[in-house]
Amino acid sequence: MKLLKLGSIAALCAAPLIATAQGIELKLGHVGEPGSLIGAAADEFAKRANAKLGGKYKVVTYGSSQLGGDKEMLQKLKLGTIDMVEPSTVMSSVSDIFGVFEMPYLVKDRKHMQRIEKDLFWSKFEPEVEKKGYKVLALWENGYRHITNNKHPINTPADLNGIKLRVPEGKWRVKMFKTYGANPSPMKFSEVFTALQTGVMDGQENPHAQTASAKFYEVQKYLSLTGHVYTPAYLVVSTTGWAKLPADVRKTLEDTAKETQAFVYEKAAKDDDALLEKMKAAGIKVNNADKDAFIAASKPVYEEFAKEVPLAKEVIDRAIALGK
Repeated sequence: MKLLKLGSIAALCAAPLIATAQGIELKLGHVGEPGSLIGAAADEFAKRANAKLGGKYKVVTYGSSQLGGDKEMLQKLKLGTIDMVEPSTVMSSVSDIFGVFEMPYLVKDRKHMQRIEKDLFWSKFEPEVEKKGYKVLALWENGYRHITNNKHPINTPADLNGIKLRVPEGKWRVKMFKTYGANPSPMKFSEVFTALQTGVMDGQENPHAQTASAKFYEVQKYLSLTGHVYTPAYLVVSTTGWAKLPADVRKTLEDTAKETQAFVYEKAAKDDDALLEKMKAAGIKVNNADKDAFIAASKPVYEEFAKEVPLAKEVIDRAIALGK
């Protein structure tokens, strides 16, 4: 019995030493597949952060929805079972003001997005999620979204009439595609390939990096270049979990997260054309949509958003002005 007790005490004493030697793991979850921009951003951030953390802490990434869908992971942040998440559209379900980034054709290019970030994001958007128990460390990118489907090319909103379209878990994306005449359904990213393959969904909309890395082009006939929405990605923590980390660790993670943005934007710009060519070579038929027709059809979405969400009109007007 004495030997057993001594052994137990030794094991308890050894456990923290092993944990310290290996570094305390900080779990970073996302839904991106290998090769996605979301995955590349998370991995680059982890590599840079771990080089600076000195072995005390270690960021470990979990992609491909290993830790759940975006909504599940945001809940797990609150529970403290994971430490960081890289969501995109779903943030509009945390705070309505994030629906600004679901307004069609709002963000012209990445330079425009950087002006929106500097002028609006940290003062108008980020404080709203802190009220809900989250904190955004950095603004990254998911990308410009385009439509794929198995029915026919999408040239104008009328071509979406009756199309069963998978969309992310954000209510304004649903409203937008209903306005265009589609039949949109929110669905976890991890379920989309099978839904397209089996015909449960006719199509989906995503940036090229997501469409290509998830191989949706293998089960879709048409890719229509609509570029209807630019979606940022965010590195998010919970305010309670964040407060428990040492100040120097928080500073390292936050500085590194913001520094990683330049890598993300550069990679995104370079990959767009290459991924489009890859999907063309695989056999998907590509067409350029009539963006003017989509812009004209988008007016009711802006009007409804401005009526429903406090500060929306002010923020949208300022965002548009920053694009001129």
